[in-house]
Amino acid sequence: MPDAPILYHCPQSRGGTTLWINEELGAPCDVKLIDIRKNAQKSDDYLTINPMGKLPALTHNGVVVTEAAAICAYLADTFADAGLAPNVTDPQRGAYYRWMFFAPSCIEPAMLDKFSNTEHANPGSIGHGRVDDVLTAIDRALENGRYLLGDSFTAADLVFGSTLNFALMFGAFDKKPAYVDYVDRLMSRPAAQRADEKNAAFMSELGWD
Repeated sequence: MPDAPILYHCPQSRGGTTLWINEELGAPCDVKLIDIRKNAQKSDDYLTINPMGKLPALTHNGVVVTEAAAICAYLADTFADAGLAPNVTDPQRGAYYRWMFFAPSCIEPAMLDKFSNTEHANPGSIGHGRVDDVLTAIDRALENGRYLLGDSFTAADLVFGSTLNFALMFGAFDKKPAYVDYVDRLMSRPAAQRADEKNAAFMSELGWD
């Protein structure tokens, strides 16, 4: 029997996204807590897994995957029967990749620009360009239906929605009705709520109460 994936996780980190997909998949991963308040992510043992010393990370059958979006893509394909990713021959696969990686590549840096009131002298020199262009792209993405690919929830929604949720939660982006409706739809999913409950339990286990 193949080994279960090990998900290295800490509450209040980007690991929340990967904990959520683990719940959507029926929790196939063994979750190993790394206490960032004790700097455990910088231990020699963990740095052999992720030299960046950041969370989350995943190990599975000798493979190491880091970066939340990449972990979500890997798990969605590894447990394909859950239907969280279009088949590789499906034309929707392109849009799936597009919006999954738009989140960390564009939404997150635009959110940080808003937090810091940063305006780049030459937006064309940076990957995400102008904040307003990122927001326009989000508007267009949410015009497709209930989810990014229409009526089907995928791992792309999970990554995109988690990132947008943080932007709204911390006031980086205006709470447009389309944004709020989309995020609320995602966060009301039973798997998202289970992930929140597990994170609360993990915080207690780590003594973060």
